[in-house]
Amino acid sequence: METATGEITIVCNHCDRDIPSLNIDLHRVHCARNLEKCKICGDMVPKKHAEEHYLNTHAPIACSMCKETIEREIFDSHKGEICPKRIVTCEFCEFPLPAVDLAEHQEVCGNRTELCYQCNSYVRLRERYNHETKCPGTVESSRRIPRAAEGDGNGRRRRDGNGVSNKRLFFTIAITGIAVIIGSLFFQRKPE
Repeated sequence: METATGEITIVCNHCDRDIPSLNIDLHRVHCARNLEKCKICGDMVPKKHAEEHYLNTHAPIACSMCKETIEREIFDSHKGEICPKRIVTCEFCEFPLPAVDLAEHQEVCGNRTELCYQCNSYVRLRERYNHETKCPGTVESSRRIPRAAEGDGNGRRRRDGNGVSNKRLFFTIAITGIAVIIGSLFFQRKPE
């Protein structure tokens, strides 16, 4: 083979590189003595660094989360998408937890209910999106009685509003204030 400058080259049978013909004998000796072809990627690696090359480039990696040994090529996808111990968040409460526990958690969490302020009915969190698109509270219905106005089963009507009486709200605020004052007295730093 000839280069652009007119120099004749020969392919080294050890590293498969084009070497100027004047240097081929010296190159072959140096190449065979010092370089080794990686059996996995085919790169020429100095023999003294062959094990280091394998460990840093090709050796399987132990996942720090699940302790499983993973091929280096798929480690990033394992860590981000496959590992059962990777941290994911619940779509209902945004609580971070291991992926292996997500299905069981969401089964319970998705069954919790929240009040729909449009139609005053309780809706499961897992059904919230479908409910919001089809909520009957957005269209007035004459036969629907808001839950807040229904009876409590004893012949009495519930209070209108958010279902919390003013007395109960005042009591909660008072107790919280007292707890803060007592806590600040007990945990006050002593001057040194």
